Amino acid sequence: MKKIGFLIYPDYSVMALSVSSVFEFANGEFNRPQYQLEFISEKGGVIKTSAGLEIKTSKFKPHDFDTIIIGGGSDIENYSVELIKVVNQCSKLSRRVVSTCTGAFLLASAGLLDGKRVTTHWGYSKNLLEKFPKIKLDDDKIFIKDGNIWTSAGVTAGIDLTLALVEEDFGSDIVKSISKKLVLYHRRGGGQSQFSTLIDMKTNSNRIETVVNYTKDNLDKIISVEDMAEKAHLSPRQFGRVFKKETGYAPSKALELMRVDAAKAYIEESNHSIDWIAHRTGFFDSDRMRRAFIRNIGRPPHDIRKNFEPIN
Repeated sequence: MKKIGFLIYPDYSVMALSVSSVFEFANGEFNRPQYQLEFISEKGGVIKTSAGLEIKTSKFKPHDFDTIIIGGGSDIENYSVELIKVVNQCSKLSRRVVSTCTGAFLLASAGLLDGKRVTTHWGYSKNLLEKFPKIKLDDDKIFIKDGNIWTSAGVTAGIDLTLALVEEDFGSDIVKSISKKLVLYHRRGGGQSQFSTLIDMKTNSNRIETVVNYTKDNLDKIISVEDMAEKAHLSPRQFGRVFKKETGYAPSKALELMRVDAAKAYIEESNHSIDWIAHRTGFFDSDRMRRAFIRNIGRPPHDIRKNFEPIN
């Protein structure tokens, strides 16, 4: 049986415990449990989480855990020296060391992320890199494995990471069954981006917001910069200046990024063919779409589809 240790500390995030459900459902796939979950802390006893929920923990003892999981918490600055020592001891005795969300700060404080490719929640990535410049931060990924260190972005990305842990242990068929029981539409590979251009494209005026919404709703049509300018009731030259000032993108680049975003969502969330997606998102040609993907996210559509595993 594989021992999974959840290292709990004051102001630990309750949501970080959600990944334990993956192991719980994994145990249900076998005649006898394959995972034993233990909630441990520096001194043992009851630990109050960031939401006020109290968790009963056992005092950490230096024995072998297959996997140690460190979730995020509301305080990423004030880890005790003793807690950092516990993390270091855990890492020496465990096959895998995992952080979800801001748990990466605790791993980094213990020196375990130096020289490692890591990720964390995008909202904390700048802070993490400034505080720990020796890490190799890739804040565009939802989770990353580098050696025996696994890190994830937000808490939901931690579920994808945990499914990958179980897949590493027992294969993809088990994970597909778990995902269905967790009512997940699909599971995401670690290479999926945290970001969306549609979310990131902020506007300051109603006229530019109208253009963005119009473009987003009509990606399956031929749209020119002149069409966009007309919607804003501006000349093409004036529109280009205003649009870039508000969004940070030239109109033509914004249009391409929105098409890439929409196409990427179809690739990850549907079984439609690449050709169908290219036409649906206004590329009208799969090769043109491939070039846009490589130009903007560094990977072709077929590569993203390989990373994405639909649950059948």
